[in-house]
Amino acid sequence: MEKEESTYKNFIEQIIDKDLEEGKVDKIITRFPPEPNGYLHIGHAKSIFLNYGIAKEYNGTFNFRFDDTNPGKEKDEYVDAILSDLNWLGAKFDGDIKYASNYFEKMYEAAVTLIKKGKAYVCDLTADEIREYRGTLTEPGKESPYRNRSVEENLDLFERMKNGEFADGEKVLRAKIDMASPNINMRDPVIYRVAHLTHHRTGDDWCIYPMYDFAHPLEDAFEGITHSLCTLEFEDHRPLYDWCVNEVGFEKKPQQIEFAKLRLKNVVTGKRYIKRLVENGDVDGWDDPRLISISALRRRGYTPESIREFTKLAGVTKVEGEVELPMLEFCIREDLKPKCNRMMAILDPVKVVIDNYPEDQEEMLTIPNNIENEELGERTVPFSRELYIEREDFMEEPPKKYFRLFPGNEVRLMSAYFVTCTDIEKDENGNVTVIHCTYDPESKGGNSPDGRKVKGTIHWVSAKHAKTAEIRLYDNIIDEEKGVFAEDGSINVNKNSLVVLNNAMLEPDLMNAKPEDRFQFVRNGYFVCDLKDSEEGKPVFNRIVSLKSSFKL
Repeated sequence: MEKEESTYKNFIEQIIDKDLEEGKVDKIITRFPPEPNGYLHIGHAKSIFLNYGIAKEYNGTFNFRFDDTNPGKEKDEYVDAILSDLNWLGAKFDGDIKYASNYFEKMYEAAVTLIKKGKAYVCDLTADEIREYRGTLTEPGKESPYRNRSVEENLDLFERMKNGEFADGEKVLRAKIDMASPNINMRDPVIYRVAHLTHHRTGDDWCIYPMYDFAHPLEDAFEGITHSLCTLEFEDHRPLYDWCVNEVGFEKKPQQIEFAKLRLKNVVTGKRYIKRLVENGDVDGWDDPRLISISALRRRGYTPESIREFTKLAGVTKVEGEVELPMLEFCIREDLKPKCNRMMAILDPVKVVIDNYPEDQEEMLTIPNNIENEELGERTVPFSRELYIEREDFMEEPPKKYFRLFPGNEVRLMSAYFVTCTDIEKDENGNVTVIHCTYDPESKGGNSPDGRKVKGTIHWVSAKHAKTAEIRLYDNIIDEEKGVFAEDGSINVNKNSLVVLNNAMLEPDLMNAKPEDRFQFVRNGYFVCDLKDSEEGKPVFNRIVSLKSSFKL
């Protein structure tokens, strides 16, 4: 019997279905149009997967475009980073990379068309004066004294703007719409500005640049985009989007549809705030694993599959809301659980000596790589008289229901032997330095022939063969008790968001880890070999996520 496919469709899919049914469109074309003024974050991932997914679902086309109309904030560094993120996420765009800057000449011509129709004019008001003239939500704006310039004068002035005759801010081109509109965005918005800036692609060819609200609908129309999917803050801009497309005279008109942003509780996503953390030295760059930029999530050890699943669970709605970080952590655990080898690493080691184990003896024990996935096979791990275990796996005076190692208690060393604690050594401060045990040679593999049971199983690493590596334990960069922002607008930084361990003891095979190799460190969480700081034979491991969470679907 074939599995029934889910019939649920989100509101965007429902709109598209209707448009196809009514013949408004015959092929779906979507796009992802980031501005190259920073690094992508997880909110962008939602937009990427939504636009990419819609295109694939309807056998359509997915365009990728750099919205590079603001040269003062854009850099090739961001272009490269965004392309790398997109490639890593696996959202394959169709055709060549598009650039808004490729359309500068066509946008200029579109502006000239508006001037000729009497729908745009050159204005000499300053930015502050324009704001003052705009009015408020309850009061209409007042018309610029330059609003009724003739078409000929506007054409002449606009060409002179293009030729570089005016200084930055001296003149702007404004759409001529309605200064009394209840929508402030329609009160003669600025559509071109003078900016003597070098563009990262066009150099000094242009000294006037289109504003986003004018450029974006034109770019969509030039590319034949059928459904322009954007976040809810652009809902009030939709009338202007439609006005631009209609007045310039496009036959095929893209349709803007807004959806709710992906918001994570107690997480910094805004580019300007991440930039502040970077510049203040609170993090070591845009890819610091404590951030949720795409490059940071990659370095932390998240997978494209887990991020895609997270955005799917977050859903596509018109309702703003916050998603808890544990849901993202749930997705990576579920993705990695069947994929990762389960290795032994001791993060806070204390030595165990098995007194009745021959001093000169060593053996190789066979251990399954993942008990939930036999396909990952087995490996051999060295075992010897002296071992390291986690300090928290021993207590001199244990509470009730503590089933790990304590004086007189027998536990299982994972895939090895039963051992019983017989004695301990302490330093002058009373700290346990050595735990003495005896082992049962008949219990090899972790089971005793006499059938006796032990309740505790602990992991271990042979002291003779143990390797050391830097281990980084990450937490949220935000102090979750205080929230993201302090009263003065500063960010509440968690001073304990990074703990570095330099004395961890690892089983030898972990020294062969390559950047982005992921493992489960038994009982300690999921870890990844750091993409940036690892060297051959000298891996650095980042904790991706702990093993347990209270989050439930």
